[in-house]
Amino acid sequence: MAFALPALIFILAGCAKDTTSTENPTRNSFLGSWSVTEYYTKLTYEVIIVADPNSSDGVLISGFANTLQSGPYAGAVVAGSKITLDANQVIGDGIKVNGSGVLSGNKITWSYTIDDGANLLTANAVYTKI
Repeated sequence: MAFALPALIFILAGCAKDTTSTENPTRNSFLGSWSVTEYYTKLTYEVIIVADPNSSDGVLISGFANTLQSGPYAGAVVAGSKITLDANQVIGDGIKVNGSGVLSGNKITWSYTIDDGANLLTANAVYTKI
């Protein structure tokens, strides 16, 4: 019994939740560099996802839909494993994008539309963490 009580206390102390972290690990899992395979264009390119400094659950994606890395960024919101583009935002040369993706492991599977004013395209892409 003298050995069991200290062992139980040690085990329970190891299971305590770390409350000192202020980071959102769900959003953090989306951050970083991603290699993109876009199926409708047959292109492979890179995007970078960073935390939106003005939002606790928002991210900014540079290079979304193979636009310039320097911007404008595509804004999105993370909720659990889902990432959703801000509705009808304009990126690149007047291109509107809408859609969402789901994170599973080190991949985000996307489905979105691209409206360039003349054509509305439905795109599917897979982001793989670099």
